[in-house]
Amino acid sequence: MSKMATETGRKLRSGVLIAISIGVMNVTTYGYTVLTAHLIGKEAYGAFSALMGALLVIGVLSLGLQATGARRISAHPDQVIAIEQTVLGVGLRSSLVLGGVCLLLTPVLNSVLHLHSLPTALLVVVAAIPLTYMGAQIGVLQGERRWGILGLVYIAQGMGRLVFGVGLLIFWPTEFAAMLGVALGMWVPVIIGALALSRRRAEIPHSEGHPGLDLIREVGHSSQALLAFFALSNADILVARATMSDSEAGLYAAGLIVAFPSMSKQETRRRTLLLAMGLTAALGSIGVLGILLFPDLALLFVGGDDFSAIADDLWKFAIVGTVLSMVQLLVYSALARRQGRAVIMIWTALVILIVGALAVSTATALVVVVMAIDTALFAALLAVALHTTRDRTVAPATS
Repeated sequence: MSKMATETGRKLRSGVLIAISIGVMNVTTYGYTVLTAHLIGKEAYGAFSALMGALLVIGVLSLGLQATGARRISAHPDQVIAIEQTVLGVGLRSSLVLGGVCLLLTPVLNSVLHLHSLPTALLVVVAAIPLTYMGAQIGVLQGERRWGILGLVYIAQGMGRLVFGVGLLIFWPTEFAAMLGVALGMWVPVIIGALALSRRRAEIPHSEGHPGLDLIREVGHSSQALLAFFALSNADILVARATMSDSEAGLYAAGLIVAFPSMSKQETRRRTLLLAMGLTAALGSIGVLGILLFPDLALLFVGGDDFSAIADDLWKFAIVGTVLSMVQLLVYSALARRQGRAVIMIWTALVILIVGALAVSTATALVVVVMAIDTALFAALLAVALHTTRDRTVAPATS
């Protein structure tokens, strides 16, 4: 009994540690976003936000590496050293390949997003390489349950960009400096992870087959639904930057600051899923109400008077953020249950959103289009999730 209580206490402390670390990362990341909006103005912030949206989509590979690495190590603790080498090796190669692809696409990114600065577009490459490799490192640390180092990596991920970014922006308030702060900050957690994982490893016998290829296939499977979701949640700002004036795109990007809340819990039980979505909806409703009651305070968080043209529509962005939070819960739930229909729905919604976004020319119209499509997707994914969980509940009783 004593041993069980000790184990429970250890797990509780580990959970609290990771929760606090992720909270610090989210707060510092959000704080940097708000400070950037205040310091560089709406036109430059539109460019910065578009680049961050592109980086979020690129970061899907990092999430896939993390999930796959953690799952494999947890499932085969007796092979941890071999799996660690494979995950880190695949992570390194993937980061370099992805960096090369981003490098080739730099002129396209510069042109489509109207950056008018090839060096600024190149910073995506500088950030994409450590971001991707960090996913492999986090997956290994998570699988090995090294919670202290993992928490430090999460904190460094947020603090790195805040320290580098604010330091640069104070003297050089431009989108290049803001993005450079993010890119430099990405290397801090990678260095910490590399030092933690640099211990001497035992010689490992050559295994049959191609474990690296197997891992890549698993990463691809884990990443496709996440790619669809992050593409969906960032396509609007990328289209806005490509088709609207710098001012309108900046206003829309600033509005998305209030859509920051997002959750990433893998819920599979029907009651737990509904409870999580209910909590998200309640928190989102409080946010919407707060914006309606205190619009000046909400505008302060968005970026100040420079963004006043979007003030009356901030509550719409809060609704978009709330709906996307619940969609993300359903996406992770669908991944856990291997729901192919859900993935198809997300890709379909992405196509519809891009077509709809190309048909409008103002930030106000775009947020209405996004709100309608995200809400329809949420309803469809919820129906699939409830139908699946109900079938799984009933099936054992009828067999």
